Amino acid sequence: MDFYATIFEVIDVRSFSNMWYWIALAVLWSTASHFVLGVPFDLALKAKRQGGDRMRDLEDLVRINCGRLSNIAEVSGLVLTALGSALIVILAITGFGYGLQFSQAVFMMAFPMIFVGALNFRTAQKIIKEETKGEALVAVLRRHRFYVQLIGMVSIFVTAMWGMYQNIASGPLGG
Repeated sequence: MDFYATIFEVIDVRSFSNMWYWIALAVLWSTASHFVLGVPFDLALKAKRQGGDRMRDLEDLVRINCGRLSNIAEVSGLVLTALGSALIVILAITGFGYGLQFSQAVFMMAFPMIFVGALNFRTAQKIIKEETKGEALVAVLRRHRFYVQLIGMVSIFVTAMWGMYQNIASGPLGG
């Protein structure tokens, strides 16, 4: 068998029938729901259970990450919004307008992350404004994680439905 044929058989260029795409999607959402505002969620649970130094560590880490998010939004928020919007529009046009499956797949991963990013920014601003600490901070992080997981579940469902449709429509040989 030809070397390139073997490579393209192992790395299927049809994104939705590619095992690696689904692994990447699972890793994306697993990571997004585990790191709440950049803080591992298990740290929040340990802080709630043990208190003391663990809670101070959590508060410090959340304060640092919220400050980072707020600074990024102030300094380069407009540029990031413009570039992100342009990228999403390019992916949508090339994916759904021109039928490029790779663009559709990347769009299905990137578009919901816009909502996660906006949620991160909103939650960070709320924590900074209200100077949330202690058990209340853990509650805010838990609620934030729930919304991220909700976005993830909807995203995975829509992606799976669209992926199944694409696999059925394209057939076994990509026709």
